Amino acid sequence: MMLMQHLNTMDPEIKGWIEKELARQRDGLEMIPSENFTSLAVMEAMGSILTNKYSEGYPGKRYYGGNQFIDEVENLARDRAKKLFGVEHANVQPYSGSPANQAVCFALLNPGDTILGMELAQGGHLTHGYKVNFSGKYYRAVNYGVDPKTHLLDYEAIRAIAIKEKPKLIICGATAYPRQIDFAKFSAIAHEVNAYLLADISHISGLVISGVHQSPVPYADVIMTTTHKTLRGPRGAMILVPKAADRLHDVHHPDSKRNLAELIDAAIIPGLQGGPHNHQTAAIAVALKEAATPEFKKYGEQIVKNAKTLAEALTTGGLSLITGGTDNHLILANVTPLGLTGQQAQELLDSVGITMNKNMIPYDTRKPLDPSGIRLGTPALTSRGFTEKDMVKVGELITITLKNPDDSVKLDAVRKGVKELTDSHPLYPDLK
Repeated sequence: MMLMQHLNTMDPEIKGWIEKELARQRDGLEMIPSENFTSLAVMEAMGSILTNKYSEGYPGKRYYGGNQFIDEVENLARDRAKKLFGVEHANVQPYSGSPANQAVCFALLNPGDTILGMELAQGGHLTHGYKVNFSGKYYRAVNYGVDPKTHLLDYEAIRAIAIKEKPKLIICGATAYPRQIDFAKFSAIAHEVNAYLLADISHISGLVISGVHQSPVPYADVIMTTTHKTLRGPRGAMILVPKAADRLHDVHHPDSKRNLAELIDAAIIPGLQGGPHNHQTAAIAVALKEAATPEFKKYGEQIVKNAKTLAEALTTGGLSLITGGTDNHLILANVTPLGLTGQQAQELLDSVGITMNKNMIPYDTRKPLDPSGIRLGTPALTSRGFTEKDMVKVGELITITLKNPDDSVKLDAVRKGVKELTDSHPLYPDLK
């Protein structure tokens, strides 16, 4: 492993824990839909000497000297992002997704302005207006959800809320919604109420690139994506502006003379951040180069094929899936019909080497820390080379586990099945 020989001398205790985590990832089925496995090239860039350099500002306009090579790295990342997504402006400096969404709000809104986002308990994110998050404390946050019966987004209901509440910003995007999001319909709603539209595609950016999910580029004013989910890069984020020259709707905003690209950049620095993490920027650039290949398009397509196959296998096994299936990379299941809570299901599956997360389901009657559902996905397993045939087996192992929580013989058989699958698709074989 990169630099591990030095770590072994300096801090063998940390090295030991890293090695144990590597073994855990290798020997288990990693199925949390927001997780993935980066390439070794991405990790090499992430662990590079670029972490040593301070570079507040932007290429050509730094507050520190000695940034001529850092400028080249950041320009590469920005240019690759613009070309890959087909946008006019890209900021690759956000430390992660939550700070990036904060920057968008900081750029476009005044404190107290109204934002409309998906309710956390029905699939949205903390930064989409949750009451104890900055988005719910510094802005007037109202929420939309899903239909009580179908658990699908009801765009007419969302439109009605928007007309009533008159938000300045509408956020579309989700962390636990297994169907496609219609950005065109969100755009029509935003235009009708004169709101900005932020598309948070953190979960689905790799699918957008692969052409298996509608792109928000023709419809959104601003796009935010993390870089470590289906994009398969390092932990980080980007803010994309489809039309950089567009200006604020609000003439009373103190920065109304600036265009959207300028406002986003100013919100990052000096608004919210100091020096960017240059090693992270380089790793993002590498991931974007990888994402521009024909192989990545096939990868995105395979993620969806695997998810659909897994959903079918789980349904056949007797699990109750929210919306009845999936169109993307994730599946949300209600485990209470099996006599389990989400927490119990998570712990049980973890005990046999299958990692996923407990999750609230729409209109959940249980508490957030012990909800009714589990959330699982296929990006990481697809990175390992899993195909539809493997996903049928994975679905069988999951259902056997959840239906037999006290049967040690069957659980041991599941552990063996997990080992057979992971051995057939080795992870990072070059890392010793």
